[in-house]
Amino acid sequence: MRLKVAILATLALAAGLLSGTGPASGAPADGPPMPLPSPKVHPIQVTGPAAERLNLIILGDGYQSDQQGIFLKDVDRNLAVMWATEPFRTYRDYINVYAVEIASIDYGVRCDPDGRVRNPDGTIRDTGQREGPINTKNTALRMIYQNGCSDPLSRGTVYGGAPENCASYAAYYPAGVNPCETGSQAHNRIIDTYVAPVLGIPRTAQNVQSLAIFNTFTYGGIGGSNATTSGGSPQGPLISLHEIGHSLGTLADEYPYSSRDVVRPCYTGGEPSSFHHTTYTDPQKMVEDQKKWWRWVGEESRSGGTIGVHEGGGTYPCGQRRPSEHSMMRWIGFDFDQVGLEHMVARVTGMRNSGQMNVRHTPLGTVPSDSVLWVEPGQPRYHELQVTWRIGGPNGTVLDTHNSRNLDLGELDLPAGTVVHVEVRDPVGPDGTDWVRNPSTGNAATDSGYNGPRFVQTRQWTVGDTKAAPSSPAATITGSTPNTQPVAGDEVVYVRTNHPNDRILDVAWSLDGKTLPNPHNSRNLDLGALKLASGTHKLAAVVTDPTDPGGVSDRIEWTADNAMPTAPRTLSKPLTRLADSVEHPVYFDGWDMWLDPQDDHTGYDEDRYVVGQLRLDKDGWFNYFGFPEQPMPESPFQFRHSGTNIKALTYGNLGTGGLSKAAFEQTLPDDHPGGGFVPGFGTHLVEHRAIDAAGNIGGPSAYRATVLPGSSPNCTRTLSGQQPRVVASEGVTCLKGAQVTGGVSVRSGASLVVSDSTIDGGLAATGARAVQLFGSTVNGSSRITGTTRDVTIAGSTFDGSLTLSDNVQVTANERFSRLAGAYGPVLVGSQINGSLSCTGNSAAAKDFGAPNKVNGAKDGDCAAL
Repeated sequence: MRLKVAILATLALAAGLLSGTGPASGAPADGPPMPLPSPKVHPIQVTGPAAERLNLIILGDGYQSDQQGIFLKDVDRNLAVMWATEPFRTYRDYINVYAVEIASIDYGVRCDPDGRVRNPDGTIRDTGQREGPINTKNTALRMIYQNGCSDPLSRGTVYGGAPENCASYAAYYPAGVNPCETGSQAHNRIIDTYVAPVLGIPRTAQNVQSLAIFNTFTYGGIGGSNATTSGGSPQGPLISLHEIGHSLGTLADEYPYSSRDVVRPCYTGGEPSSFHHTTYTDPQKMVEDQKKWWRWVGEESRSGGTIGVHEGGGTYPCGQRRPSEHSMMRWIGFDFDQVGLEHMVARVTGMRNSGQMNVRHTPLGTVPSDSVLWVEPGQPRYHELQVTWRIGGPNGTVLDTHNSRNLDLGELDLPAGTVVHVEVRDPVGPDGTDWVRNPSTGNAATDSGYNGPRFVQTRQWTVGDTKAAPSSPAATITGSTPNTQPVAGDEVVYVRTNHPNDRILDVAWSLDGKTLPNPHNSRNLDLGALKLASGTHKLAAVVTDPTDPGGVSDRIEWTADNAMPTAPRTLSKPLTRLADSVEHPVYFDGWDMWLDPQDDHTGYDEDRYVVGQLRLDKDGWFNYFGFPEQPMPESPFQFRHSGTNIKALTYGNLGTGGLSKAAFEQTLPDDHPGGGFVPGFGTHLVEHRAIDAAGNIGGPSAYRATVLPGSSPNCTRTLSGQQPRVVASEGVTCLKGAQVTGGVSVRSGASLVVSDSTIDGGLAATGARAVQLFGSTVNGSSRITGTTRDVTIAGSTFDGSLTLSDNVQVTANERFSRLAGAYGPVLVGSQINGSLSCTGNSAAAKDFGAPNKVNGAKDGDCAAL
């Protein structure tokens, strides 16, 4: 699916948003028709005139009139994830956002292959009751899953045609509205009638993007200038992140398929036109030839791994190569890598297709000799733009103005005819915020560099021989960092003021009532430099007119949120836990993880969505969303040695290739360019963190998890508590929380599973079928010999010698053994306080990345442990 969505931003829900005026009838037969409430436009974030900003219009479809509160929560969740992702986290104030409540006659989406029945509480998440692919729903924007009535993998959701029996719904619409209008016609009518008058620019302006969020739990969406995405799907916000790369960043798909379940032949054509796909096979050759993303080769990717040439992309499994192992153009959930990010930044700062960084300024031309010149550029959230004033033109003398946005000519006494030049630069090049390494001065989407007009603007004036007419006293804040929600603890906060002809207004900053130094009268305040104490603070800016001390002034306040969010975890029950500096559970095959992202809501009018993220083995941060096709937020993320296949895609993969893959990639032949998949048995590091509505990124927490091949046999006899000598003579004997005083013997063909138990008197197993010990202690010598299927020992202590000899370990995963090597007895994270001897086993003992501690001698194939 080729999805193309443009810019998305955050949501700051204002108090008083309407949540509905009562349910609309489900169909005319349900009762007398009633007019639907008119669409309502909510300015969620307005940072400047619409003509000078990217403008996102978010519309709801398939939400009945009493479900508008659900729509607003879906908007918050979708935009919170977007807002936590660069470049939107940094460039939030370059964007205006409006949400439009639109009541639909019916809930949901036409031809939804996994449609849910609406609950009494208004939700249609995973209610447990399916209603099937209905083609008769009547929703405001006529959304429909393409082929969804016949294709269970349908995911492209578009503006459809008029619903069935549309004329009979006339009473639901205002006079003059055609009840048989198509979805596109409804979209255009609503934008033209209700939104465009608010913006002051037409719907067709290139810097207007709409996003329709439709009311379903099913994965889906599609793009273009009028994009769609699922409001209730666990991955809904991630669909939006991927789509932004298409329509805003002009990025192409990097995933390896055209149809999810079809393996295409390798690409054999010429060099792709896409700037992030190539036929190069050697990254160093790319560097030598200075082609494509050569400036980034060898860097650690923002989305995990190293930037180079990775097999597969452009909807081909091989033949085309991409910069990173995975980015959000490959699999939704990851960040943009550097190659994508530099183009995204250029398109944001250049206001999409206009190609110009917006800068307001003193009118150009000849200016009075004592006037004040000014510029007002945008303000990124975490760095300042560089403003450089020169006398004598672009190559003239640089003035030391301390990055001021104002220049008082009266203090310079310049002769008439002098040219005053100013450069405004966003320092995103290699020597600043290292996001853009292309030095081009061009303005095409594929070559806009840090010296181009999307990042650099210049203006100049000529000094005249007149004097400025003094302006009347006035001090007004004309623009600022939005204060409708708290600002982040490391944000650069700004104010903009009116501009008298002959003087510069004074700006005073205070924090928690204490005045802050502002020696250069800056309009910006870097909170990060203040190193705020943890918690919530009150920030204020006061603007005064120096010609009217104690008189005219203006003031604005913000809440500064420096309370870091957290993402507490809950893990599924392990076989045992290993001694380690961090929590270290052990599992067969994989485990589940629940995250509960949390934040201090001081300074907020309502609870806001907090984004959770996880990172596996340092391989790129991934947005936590529960799990596909599972209810939110109850469902955990599922880590498995080879992931879980859902609708021809794999999620939670611990093996090669990263968390997400096309399902067919894991079964490609070993000699295929994209083949050789190795399941992820072994020890993994997982980090997790949260990002709050203000943009604060909490410090990560971490744990390790060791995943072993195999499983425990079903118990036929279970013993707990105090036990005398135990003999396992047949079946499967399980010791759970047992204390054995006379030792344990396992006879031929029998199996033993020991968990959280203590054995005094040693352990002897000869010819057993399986012997497993988890989190247990054996006092005395232990000998396990001739086992025919499985020896697995994890997190256990042996106060005595341990001998493992002539055991046959039957592989629990043929692919792993074939590609990663056969393994013998499994011995992980255990302590042997005597000697350790391993001889004659079917393969060497393996610790799966969880080392053992041996305090005595080691010999045989255990010597290398």
